[in-house]
Amino acid sequence: MITGRITSIVCVTLVIAMSMATPRVVRAELPPAADDDVVVDAATESVIKGSLRYLAAKQAPTGYWTSRTNNHHAAITAYVLMAYMACGQLPNEGEFAKTVQKGTDFLLSCCRPDGYIAHSSGESNMYGHGIATIALAELYGQTRDPNIRPKLQRAVTLIVNCQNAEGGWRYQPRVADADVSVTVLQVVALRAAKNCGLDVPQDTIDRAVKYVRSCCDRETGGFRYIPRDMRGPGFARTAAAIYSLQVCGLYDDPMVKNGSKFLFDRFRIRESEWFTYGNFYAAPAQYMIGGEVWKKWYGRVKPTLIANVKRSGEMYYWQPLDADRGVNDIFATAVYTTILAIPYGYLPLYQR
Repeated sequence: MITGRITSIVCVTLVIAMSMATPRVVRAELPPAADDDVVVDAATESVIKGSLRYLAAKQAPTGYWTSRTNNHHAAITAYVLMAYMACGQLPNEGEFAKTVQKGTDFLLSCCRPDGYIAHSSGESNMYGHGIATIALAELYGQTRDPNIRPKLQRAVTLIVNCQNAEGGWRYQPRVADADVSVTVLQVVALRAAKNCGLDVPQDTIDRAVKYVRSCCDRETGGFRYIPRDMRGPGFARTAAAIYSLQVCGLYDDPMVKNGSKFLFDRFRIRESEWFTYGNFYAAPAQYMIGGEVWKKWYGRVKPTLIANVKRSGEMYYWQPLDADRGVNDIFATAVYTTILAIPYGYLPLYQR
């Protein structure tokens, strides 16, 4: 497993000791027993380690990672931090602890007094705010860093205050119309924050879940961009939608089961503009279903990623497997690394 982890026996000892002291880590449990045969093999682990080296090499001196157009610093940094956490790397734990700490410090520096998370590099939408809030929630949940909590709470409060009458969110941090792609990020962010003990009104989550469900196309099992959207359902928004329902506890909802089947039917590379973003959510969604569904999904996505990985010395990276390659190698490498690392079971959000 990735450097920085200790054996199960020592982990149990630490848990017992920590139960008698102030808790520091809220660590994910082991993956479901039915999925024990879905593991990270030696060859895949080598690729994962190489990809973490690549991401570390691409980090800016001030701690951020950036997009192809040299903006969206906060959002891309959040995705990269999710990759490191998926591999068990934290600011105070693991081979890449210093890298993660620098990224965390940068993300915290992007937190504005009103709660909005954005860098001055030109980004200004709730997509970036959502994923940044998710990353901070996962960091706080696993480290209990007191520097994170107040800024995370303000980020959560901003999300709550921007929810519209339908229960959803749109691009800008204000009450407006809504779409499912922005909404699901806020739902996951709220759930992640609630999981680690922050104040999140349950009514806000309930209304958001109602909005997400309203976007389901019951004929196909997929999810539309907005309710009654004539353009039909899509892969990425379906993946994000069913994942958001699962993190809210709706694991066995028929919409989740039907959405999972929709994803299998629409799994493509280089034919979709949103393959990378979509699979960031599709993989944990299928993992939460578990059993043969997860085994089949990982058995499909892992060979696809391994077959397309690039190597530069001891570093591994990916170019985006999207039709228009609208995202850069850093984003693709972060997302694909996160997917490959899911069997480790480290991210709290990827557990029931």
